Amino acid sequence: GHIVRNWKVRWFVLLQDKLLYYKIEGGKKELSPKGRILLDGCTITCPCLEYENRPLLIKLKTKTNTEYFLECCSREERDSWALDITGAIHAGHPVQVEELHRKKNSFKLLENISLHHIVEKMYDSSTGIKLTHNLEQGNRYKETFTGSALVDWLISNSFAVSRFEAVTLASMLMEENFIKPVGARSTEATRYSDLSEQFLDDSTALYMFAESSNRSVSSKEELQFNISELSGRIVKQGFLLKQGHKRKNWKVRRFVLRADPAFLHYYDPTKEENRPVGGFSLRGCLVSALEDNGVPAGVKGNVQGNLFKIITKNDIHYYIQASSKAERAQWIEAIKPLT
Repeated sequence: GHIVRNWKVRWFVLLQDKLLYYKIEGGKKELSPKGRILLDGCTITCPCLEYENRPLLIKLKTKTNTEYFLECCSREERDSWALDITGAIHAGHPVQVEELHRKKNSFKLLENISLHHIVEKMYDSSTGIKLTHNLEQGNRYKETFTGSALVDWLISNSFAVSRFEAVTLASMLMEENFIKPVGARSTEATRYSDLSEQFLDDSTALYMFAESSNRSVSSKEELQFNISELSGRIVKQGFLLKQGHKRKNWKVRRFVLRADPAFLHYYDPTKEENRPVGGFSLRGCLVSALEDNGVPAGVKGNVQGNLFKIITKNDIHYYIQASSKAERAQWIEAIKPLT
């Protein structure tokens, strides 16, 4: 409502140049419309994330700057209305309508897209993804977001055009261990071999930030913590192979071991920016060499030997390959006193 900011059920009828809405009395719409929204010069925002507890909104802004917030019953209904309203807004411009349907049905991610940049935006305290407490099958999960909420956020921030694109982006974020599934619904989906089926665009599938994601922070307290963990004295650094958490492939990373405070960070040597792509505190960690006669459980891919494992206090397992037994021993000896 424009005067009293409450929410009321209205029956909407979309015409070629306007959107009519009717009052409901006794389960039936009245004969005369309660109001109308002229679509000429309108702009539409979908998904609209201005109301944190109302994820199914469409926002219409007329050329006289009047704003209308319309809430639908499902994401499918919301997206269908948004597409039809957008088509009506651009009805006099057939080229724009054709482009609209092309984008809706095509798949083309932004060129040179940076997953690190997306994660930084996700962490933004004002415009990032909203973290909430969720309940699933009697279990309570803190600081989580749903799959459909992330898809909406990616589209509203112009990282993707369609829901299919957003699901693919979200799958990439999960594969690179920026986000992880929590709860039975989302964890079960990761058993699929097809990447496009591992992330669920679903309001019952829960996800959270992975511990090793490169977090961008804004509050002074958290910023000081981040600076402090990178300000320790460098004890050892060098190139090692690290196994990924999702794809289980091996990538070359430059590891930097710091003391006071004790942290192990790893960097992507192919990127010019000198910031870690992951890292963790060594407090409470366990580090051990793995025997070369046979590949241990949890290790896949091309293993040359000289493996060692680090288990964090949160029970996250890191598998790392050194170039020789001597180098492996040196790293283990350097890490152990800092745990």
